[in-house]
Amino acid sequence: MIGTGVFTSLGYQLADIQSVFPLMMLWVIGGIVALCGALVYSELGAALPRSGGEYHFLSRIIHPSIGFGAGIVSSTVGFSAPAVLAAMALGSYTSAVFPGLNQTLVASIVILGFHGLHMKTVKWGTFFQDSSTVIKIGLILIFIAFGFLIDFPQTISLIMKPGDGDLLMSPGFAVSLVWVSYAYTGWNSAVYVAGEIQNPKKNISRSMLMGTAFVMLLYLILNYVFLYSTPMEAMIGQVEIGYISGLHIFGNIGAKIIGIGISILLLSTVSSYIFIGPRIMQAMGEDISFIGFLKEKNEDGIPMNAFWIQLLISFLFILTASFEQVLMYTGITLLITSTLTVISLFVLRMKEPDLVRPYKVWGYPFTPLIFLFVNIWILYYSIKETTLESIVGFGIILLSIALYFLIPMIQNGQINE
Repeated sequence: MIGTGVFTSLGYQLADIQSVFPLMMLWVIGGIVALCGALVYSELGAALPRSGGEYHFLSRIIHPSIGFGAGIVSSTVGFSAPAVLAAMALGSYTSAVFPGLNQTLVASIVILGFHGLHMKTVKWGTFFQDSSTVIKIGLILIFIAFGFLIDFPQTISLIMKPGDGDLLMSPGFAVSLVWVSYAYTGWNSAVYVAGEIQNPKKNISRSMLMGTAFVMLLYLILNYVFLYSTPMEAMIGQVEIGYISGLHIFGNIGAKIIGIGISILLLSTVSSYIFIGPRIMQAMGEDISFIGFLKEKNEDGIPMNAFWIQLLISFLFILTASFEQVLMYTGITLLITSTLTVISLFVLRMKEPDLVRPYKVWGYPFTPLIFLFVNIWILYYSIKETTLESIVGFGIILLSIALYFLIPMIQNGQINE
């Protein structure tokens, strides 16, 4: 979860919101929504424990075509795009530390390198993931500690002031939640590899709930430190927020060290998305004959064909879209698929009331309804304020669903020139 979003979002949020209380409420609301989602996914994951995430749930509960569309989104926009975003952000941070470095080249090398690592071995990929996670959490805690010791802090207050209520209900606030929801992306990662988790009926819910609660607390404190240490005008529209804040906390040399540290953190993010994405394609290949080549594994159990497809998609994103465009496409499409998945909980409860459920959603039906209400509100304003990106997001999902029906027809010769 901890990666690109929290170190890049604030600059874009400040373009519409320049008041501390609503800025912090973005992260509170985003965290509550992620927790509600984690509760829902915990029930689904414990009742239907198999790798594949939204693809598996929606195929099993609603219809294979909906699951196929969600699977295409998850394995492309859901994982390839965030990996590319993290690589792009890494390129931005490294070029800030080492002027003259080509950001696109850095992103390309990182994407290629991690595909090579995870295609070679699960053991070393897991080792890197675990060790880099420890490093990035330690780095954030150091950043926070020194941020509170700064000699000349900004004068900010968490108390709500006149006008903040209007900002909380504004279109800009709703669209900013797309950035926040992206920053929390990863709260549901356990369900994508459920088939490889020991004791999934217990550990899926535990990992998602504990992880989401911890990250929510960390995000709130980290964003407060950004605002406490650095003038807002210095961060508006900027990507490398951590580096800019580092300049005010540590000075020039210290900021470069922090920039390198954040780059290591972003390496961990790239690695995690590259590791998980092909597992979804593999699950789809096991179920759908016309993409059956995706299920093939090597002797180490690694889905090689799926990795090659993901690598191709990643380079397409790097070469054709800007950071902001990729993030908006990603955020909107993931909001749609997660909303459909939460709706599927109600469908499953009605269709299969006697299904064994080792874990049940706390606060049902209010917990999933909170998730749905906030996500639908975000999507409504996203369509109004970022129409093109929203159309692309919806279009990707609709096209993916249509492919489920079209490809077999083409294969069977039912569509002629």
